[in-house]
Amino acid sequence: MAISLILDVEKPVTFLSVSNRSRAKMFYTEKLGLKIIYEDDFALALDLGVTSLRIAEVNEFQPQPFTVLGWEVSDIVASATALMSLDIKLKRYAGLDQDDLGIWRSPSTSVRVVWFEDPDGNMLSLSDPVGMPAATFSQQ
Repeated sequence: MAISLILDVEKPVTFLSVSNRSRAKMFYTEKLGLKIIYEDDFALALDLGVTSLRIAEVNEFQPQPFTVLGWEVSDIVASATALMSLDIKLKRYAGLDQDDLGIWRSPSTSVRVVWFEDPDGNMLSLSDPVGMPAATFSQQ
């Protein structure tokens, strides 16, 4: 008899690696406003609302060239403006048609996305539900 894991009803956990946990802690808590769940010798756990984010310091860190963590937001313009007011630089990409804030609109779905980096170069993003099928966007 096979044991069934029903993971679609369990709470997922998100993981992120950094080279300097104290610097990451300052960025994610003071700049982005995430609340600490706990911190131990192995990781810093932050509350993302529907899940948690475990940030672990690693000896050899290389940021990935793609988004590793993102948030769906109800007002991307206000959110992008808030990031800029915190001196967080919004990422620009050659070849993407981004507006003055750095927001890109997907030509196929009209979803809008803006990217930014944490202090270690982890690529983070904000996106909004404009043009996204209702079933794929969970209301916040």
